[in-house]
Amino acid sequence: KIQHFHKLIYPRRLEHPIGQLIGRNKVILILGSRRVGKTVLIDRITKNYNGQWLLLNAEDYDVQHLLEKRSAANYRKLVGDARLLIIDEGQAIPEIGAILKLMIDSINDLTIIATGSSSFDLLNRTGEPLTGRAYNFTLYPLAQLEIGPTENLLQTTQNLDDRLVFGSYPEVVNLASYKEKTDYLLQLTQSYLLKDILSLDGIRNADKITRLLQLVAHQVGNEVSYTELGQQLSMSKNTVERYLDLLSKVFIVFKLSSYSTNPRSEISKGSKWYFCDNGIRNACMQDLRPLPLRNDTGPLWENYLIAERLKKNAYLEQQGQYFFWRTFNKQEIDFVEIRNGKLAAFEFKYSPTKSAKVPPAFATQYPDAPFTRISKDNYLDWITG
Repeated sequence: KIQHFHKLIYPRRLEHPIGQLIGRNKVILILGSRRVGKTVLIDRITKNYNGQWLLLNAEDYDVQHLLEKRSAANYRKLVGDARLLIIDEGQAIPEIGAILKLMIDSINDLTIIATGSSSFDLLNRTGEPLTGRAYNFTLYPLAQLEIGPTENLLQTTQNLDDRLVFGSYPEVVNLASYKEKTDYLLQLTQSYLLKDILSLDGIRNADKITRLLQLVAHQVGNEVSYTELGQQLSMSKNTVERYLDLLSKVFIVFKLSSYSTNPRSEISKGSKWYFCDNGIRNACMQDLRPLPLRNDTGPLWENYLIAERLKKNAYLEQQGQYFFWRTFNKQEIDFVEIRNGKLAAFEFKYSPTKSAKVPPAFATQYPDAPFTRISKDNYLDWITG
């Protein structure tokens, strides 16, 4: 039976901090993959803005043509009386950084919000010119922190298995049926996300990128060997590394490096790759079966928790450094976090089990680091608190 329920607009955590910066004659960069809710966020920000504002879609050729003539007089005429200028998908404009700099320097009291679905393009093209003039924000798929206020605890518990399989892109969370969610995610990965990847850095090989994503999806939670991936894809390990780096810049995957202060016994150059969203991971594998039919609950749980923890820390401005830990004799810890100079270790188990035992080598090397097992029993505080 398909349930249909009204579409919820979730208040995003970035709305308030971005709103606070309007009026300071700065550029605000909002980065995040396509369909992650940047347009809805902009819509909410402009609704709360009392002055005049202007929205330009940078993928429109007329807009690109208007911005081409780089003179203060041209930009003053274009902006008119607006004191808030929004440029959507700013990475589509060549030399966008120099354009934004000239605008912000020559029009008093102007605030510019530029959104982009590729940090490679937008940050590379704005980097140097905007030093000291820009604030960067990343908008992720919905965090549990943002969904939580719209559900009670029972609903959160009931929706957990869904989140592990379908992830939390805003549109997906709002779709009711299994088929709708599946169709949406498959279309999203094949059209929008691959389109963004192929526009990067002259990449022409969609098949190789798709295959690389599938291989990495199967290895979530395990160390990745660039050499092995290269052999499977008939490409050099350097190309594999470069492609993964580009995939992280369009917000599809992210990397955890190994933590080591004792290179004789601990792996010091390892890498694990995770997906920014579980639904995208499963769509890349073309496997969106419900949780009871799957045999990868462990990797899904690990990916979900780490992605949610990173979102939560970013939104609450509790920035940390993130790693995994492993010794040469295979003692390991899923997730190691350094915040405020303090080290803490975490193990992920979907089903609540007896209390966790810290690996002896870790306890010896880092006696002051707390060690916690995160299961269905205690995960909510860890990703929202």
